[in-house]
Amino acid sequence: MNSYSEKGLLPAGLADMLPPEAAAEAAVSENLMKVFTLNGYMKVSPPLIEFEEHLLEGAGAALSSKMFRVMDPASHRMMGIRTDMTPQVARVATTRLKQEARPLRLSYCGQVLRVFGSQLRPERQFTQAGVELIGHEGIEADAELILLASEGLKSLGIKRYSIDLTLPTLLPTICEELGIDAETADAAREALDHKDAAVLEDFGDLAPILESLLKAAGPAKKSLDQLSKLDLPPKATDQVEDLRRLVSMLSASEPDLVLTIDPGEYRGFEYQTGISFTLFARNVRGELGRGGRYHLLDGETATGFTLFLDSLLRAVPATQKAKRLYIPLGTSEAEAAGFRNEGWVTVRGLSSDLTAEEDAKRMGCSHILLASEIQVLNTSS
Repeated sequence: MNSYSEKGLLPAGLADMLPPEAAAEAAVSENLMKVFTLNGYMKVSPPLIEFEEHLLEGAGAALSSKMFRVMDPASHRMMGIRTDMTPQVARVATTRLKQEARPLRLSYCGQVLRVFGSQLRPERQFTQAGVELIGHEGIEADAELILLASEGLKSLGIKRYSIDLTLPTLLPTICEELGIDAETADAAREALDHKDAAVLEDFGDLAPILESLLKAAGPAKKSLDQLSKLDLPPKATDQVEDLRRLVSMLSASEPDLVLTIDPGEYRGFEYQTGISFTLFARNVRGELGRGGRYHLLDGETATGFTLFLDSLLRAVPATQKAKRLYIPLGTSEAEAAGFRNEGWVTVRGLSSDLTAEEDAKRMGCSHILLASEIQVLNTSS
């Protein structure tokens, strides 16, 4: 392997983002942050790396195995590179912004790094954008976040998407109220999450509930009808009722929103303490994002979501290529600035060894400025 090829080789799961994808990701990020800001969410920007123990507190504990760690030569303390920005925003809310009025609305956008990818997302470094709504316990907060996520997707031109709602705490609550031991409860949760109907039969008196929860997965209305037929203990019944209220609120606000429910799903929601959700787009690999309710270190309740920009880029409609205008060497800056103010991307000629047309084609321009007039560049030859 020559030195040129070796320099271009990157570890698995890492990649250079080249034109025009890098510009497309920046545009998606800018669009989403504008939507968040217009909905009252204030941007925060925590550091990429910080002390390991801070990243692993509270919700971050579930992400320990995914974290890169390095020794800080200045403090001689172990540091971690963030795998998810939610725990960092939670830290900011409980420390620097502890005295701010609640509910506190925060937004963020930045890159994360993980030790390993997943089957659906092999990328180990990618950009997240999201929001956290902190300090409101009502179902209204969940509805606001889901509608905001929907607004964000629509702002990007994504139309064929669905939102899958889940209750990661439902089965543990059922098991606790029925007095089922922790080991059996964990095994039942794992079997239900894997949709393993044959294994569910091995759980004795719990089997009918597990099978009913498995069958309840599907469109929201059908799923809620199935769940209403279950004879559940009180706390579990309350959770299902919260889910019913949420679906009602979402349908009233956005009747065309495609909602599904999977009451047994919990992978990826290890630190969630209430209703959670995942966003999918048709024919797009991996989820577009996910969110849900959780608790901060001080016990304060919060709910939020994270969107994955690599997945969003696979879902956004193809955009028209920007019109690039070649500005020949010697053109005044005032004239060039005028074209940029009109929305043109200008490329200034620097070479006198080529004709303007040859240089413009080499630079991938679509138009050229000749005698102070814009002309379409003939790229057929």
